[in-house]
Amino acid sequence: MQVLALDIGGTKIAAALVKNGVVTQRQQIVTPQQNAVDGMHEALAQIVAQYQGQFDCVAVASTGIINNGVLTALNPKNLGGLAEFPLKESIARHTDKPIGLLNDVQAAACAEYKEQDVEKIQNFVFITVSTGVGGGIILERRLLTEPNGVAGHIGHTLADPNGPVCGCGRRGCVEAIASGRAIEAAASVWENPCSPKEVFARFRQQDPQATAVVHRSASTIANLIADLVIGLDIEKVVIGGSVGLAEGYLPLVQHYLQQQPKFYQCQVERAFHGQDAGLIGAAWWVEQNQAKLK
Repeated sequence: MQVLALDIGGTKIAAALVKNGVVTQRQQIVTPQQNAVDGMHEALAQIVAQYQGQFDCVAVASTGIINNGVLTALNPKNLGGLAEFPLKESIARHTDKPIGLLNDVQAAACAEYKEQDVEKIQNFVFITVSTGVGGGIILERRLLTEPNGVAGHIGHTLADPNGPVCGCGRRGCVEAIASGRAIEAAASVWENPCSPKEVFARFRQQDPQATAVVHRSASTIANLIADLVIGLDIEKVVIGGSVGLAEGYLPLVQHYLQQQPKFYQCQVERAFHGQDAGLIGAAWWVEQNQAKLK
């Protein structure tokens, strides 16, 4: 089966043909910013037309929440003019092939899970620690997506009831403490403010302020993992994202997790896939669920 895979982000849209996990004919365009709704309809039409006749189905990994084919978000402002965008219907205007849609982190979870020994690991989580914090949850070898598309938004679980207000409107979310955006906010009030990338550079130089911020992020993610393990019997966690893959970060997460009682611990590794994780994972998920798609 050959899949037309799309990865829709806030700044770019990637598209490619994927067969047996191999990506070919990849292209990338800028996500429409002006007249976002009309621009997205037009961009999707052009992409489908370019690959017409070469695919058996369409797989989409998108930022935000996919609910009954509609793109939305916990914080609609993050989507600009695309809040409540009819994503599936827009693609279906241009093809009669089956269409499957996932959140982009859910898709990345599928890409990472397909690299595991699925006979041994049935409960698995992928966590991205980047600008925000998100995840994809696989239980009994099945990705959780239903009924409302919100499964995996683990960055919006509670970390500190007295913590900062998150972009979703709740106080003390994991994302508000551990994400790249949270690290940037903490560094912005220093005597010498800096970017998250510079925070990590200072952390590796053992700067006390930077070290405290990075440790707080890593311990928060470790506690999130412990909650997932004890609540869902997770066997393995893979971590990705610009913060999650920053030098020195994963060992800290592992260190803090190892301080927990043994029933809260699981294996934690770095992500295998890079920029094409959404394309590969969405294609794999559609292949696994093609009988249910229309």
